Amino acid sequence: MQITNHATNQTEATRVSATSAESAVIRVEDVHKYYELGETRVHALRGVSVEVQRGEFVAVMGASGSGKSTFMNILGCLDRPSSGRYLLEGVDVLQHDKRALALIRNQKIGFVFQGFNLLARTTALENTELPTLYSKIGKEERHKRAVEALALVGLADRAEHFPAQMSGGQQQRVAVARALVNRPSILLADEPTGNLDSRTSVEIMGVFQDLNDKGLTIVMVTHEHDIAEFAKRVLVFRDGKIRKDEPVRGRPRAAEVLKTLPTLED
Repeated sequence: MQITNHATNQTEATRVSATSAESAVIRVEDVHKYYELGETRVHALRGVSVEVQRGEFVAVMGASGSGKSTFMNILGCLDRPSSGRYLLEGVDVLQHDKRALALIRNQKIGFVFQGFNLLARTTALENTELPTLYSKIGKEERHKRAVEALALVGLADRAEHFPAQMSGGQQQRVAVARALVNRPSILLADEPTGNLDSRTSVEIMGVFQDLNDKGLTIVMVTHEHDIAEFAKRVLVFRDGKIRKDEPVRGRPRAAEVLKTLPTLED
């Protein structure tokens, strides 16, 4: 009887492990990254292994030089590891050339940066449409997707506004909509609240939490502990390794936190 239970448990463990691997949007295996700076060799990542499951919201933290930026560049297919493997939705992206990687970035990854990077003389709708210009979808579908993306971030009524006519928070929402327009598998956000005041930062975290509730996988770099608390899980980098990987306990809801914050006046 014990033998039967042991075999059953092994089978169940194998099944759970396989399911976990299949549902992992991101899978990084023993990744190292070296940079040659003159005669100096910098070991930026030292055997990083981690999985991010579909629907997770992960905050990445660490001091300057900890390896977090290198890690995010590899996740975004902007850089290659010196050794190890990176699988995005089960595909080993390191087997692709630069042209194929550019296509992966356009189709599977949405980017949000600290700077909004909007075109000043272009409306919110047109800014949101930009990534679709590099895809093979038609004009009507591009327009439809841009309208839907702006609605997702609460800016359906600002589609024809120019960046100068919008607040910093609204501009960042447009940047988020632009990242969503190609319906990516994952949203990578690098210090998305770095240029925003406290209340607006919480508003953007509310947008992220709403998108995550709808199933979007998010990985966000931040140096602010109170912003990281809005995620579901926190990775802390130090000296090129993940030193801490733990769920967020007592995770606040941004919508509730906003009710306690004063409205800012000009």
